[in-house]
Amino acid sequence: MTASSSLSRRNSTTHLIGLLLGTENDWPRAFETLTKRLDPINHRGRQHHVDTERITIEPFDLRDPVRHDVVIDRLAWWYYHPREWLKKAALVNDTYLINNPFTFQAMEKHSAYCAMIRLGFDIPATVLVPYKNPVDHEKWAYTAESYNLVFDLDEVASRVGYPMYMKPFDGGAWRGVSRIEDNAALHRAYDESGQMLMHLQAAAQYDSFARSLTIGPETKIMRFRPELPMHDRYEVSHDFLPPEAGMEILTLSRTINAFFRWEFNSCESLVTGTSVRPIDYANACPDIAITSLHYYFPWAITQLVSWSVFCAVTGRRPRVDTNSREWYDVADDPDLNWADKLGRYALMSDQYFEADTYREFCSTALASLPEIVYDWITSAEFDALLMETVRSTYPPHEQERFLAHLRGLIGLWVADQR
Repeated sequence: MTASSSLSRRNSTTHLIGLLLGTENDWPRAFETLTKRLDPINHRGRQHHVDTERITIEPFDLRDPVRHDVVIDRLAWWYYHPREWLKKAALVNDTYLINNPFTFQAMEKHSAYCAMIRLGFDIPATVLVPYKNPVDHEKWAYTAESYNLVFDLDEVASRVGYPMYMKPFDGGAWRGVSRIEDNAALHRAYDESGQMLMHLQAAAQYDSFARSLTIGPETKIMRFRPELPMHDRYEVSHDFLPPEAGMEILTLSRTINAFFRWEFNSCESLVTGTSVRPIDYANACPDIAITSLHYYFPWAITQLVSWSVFCAVTGRRPRVDTNSREWYDVADDPDLNWADKLGRYALMSDQYFEADTYREFCSTALASLPEIVYDWITSAEFDALLMETVRSTYPPHEQERFLAHLRGLIGLWVADQR
C-alpha cells in the first residue's frame, strides 16, 4: 500500500465482511471481486472501505473480539462449531449476521410452516409423524412405552390425502423427500426414514412452480422446474405469474424473512391462477450457484453485495429476537381482509429492512455497482471463473456442453441489459 493510500485509509472508515463457507467458490470469488472494485464507497460525506475475508474454524474464547462487522453464513446450518461462534459474535460482539442462526436452529421448516399458517398463508395440509426408529437416548424405552401412543399411519395419510410428500421437518438439500402415491409407497418411505422426523404434506396441482430468492428487502421470483436437472430448473421466463400472485409471493418472501430475521432465503410456492400455496420457505443456504442460477446470477450477486455493504457501512444493528406479537395482531384483526393483511405485512417488512433508506443508499453510495457488475460479467475474468466452475462441477465429457449452455444464458442476460 502506498503512503497516499495509507493516509486515505486513516481518514476513512474500514469495514470487514466475513464469509463463512462450505464447498462453494464461484459466488465468493464474485463477491470478493465486486466488493474490491467498489472501493472506496462514499456515504454521507465520508469514505468507506469494505474488505472481505474467508473465515477459518478454530478454537475461540467467548470473550475474544470479533473483527467482522458483517458475516455471511453458508455453513452453520449443519456445522455446529461455527454456529456457536456466530451466536457468540452476535451476543457478545454485536456482529451482524446473514442469516440469524438462533431462529434457524430453533425453528427451521416446521416452525416456519406453523408461523405462516398463523399469519394466514395457504399452507397445504401438513402432519408431523413420530420417528420410525427410536432415537439414541437411554430414556427412550420408558418414554415410548409410557407416552408414545400407537398410531395408524394409513389413517393419518387418509386425512392428508394422496398424492402427498414425505419430507424431513428440518429439510436440507432435498434429502429424504419422497412423493407418495399410495399406501405401499407410504410405508416404504416411512420405513426408510429411520431417525429422521418427517412431515406428511398434501401435494397440490399447480400451473406454475415459483421459487423466490430474497436478499435484504429485494426479491426475484423465478419460474422453477423441479422435474428437470439442476442447470435447467430456473427457467428464464418473465411475467409468468398473474400480478396478484406475484405480489403475494413478494410479500410472503419478505414477511418470512422479517418475521424470523432471515435476510438471505429462498421460498417455493405453487401457483394456480391467482392462488398461492407456499410449500417451502426456510432455506439457511439458498442456491446462488452460477451453474444453476445462470441468467439470474448477476442479479443475485448484485443484491448480496449491496445488502452486505449497506449493513456494514451504515452500522445496521443486529436483532436476534423476534417480534411475533405485532405480526399476530395483524393476523387476528377481524376488520382486515386478506389483501389488507398482506399490505400490513409488506409495510412491516419494509420497516424491518429499512427499505427506503437501503434503496437510497444503493442509488447514491452504490450507484456505480450495476455498471461494475456488467463490466465484470462481460469480462474474460468472469468467463475464466465460469470455465473453472464448470470443470469442478461436471464430468469431462459434459463440460463443453454445459459451458456453452451457461454462456448462452449469461449472454441473454447481457443482451437484456442493453
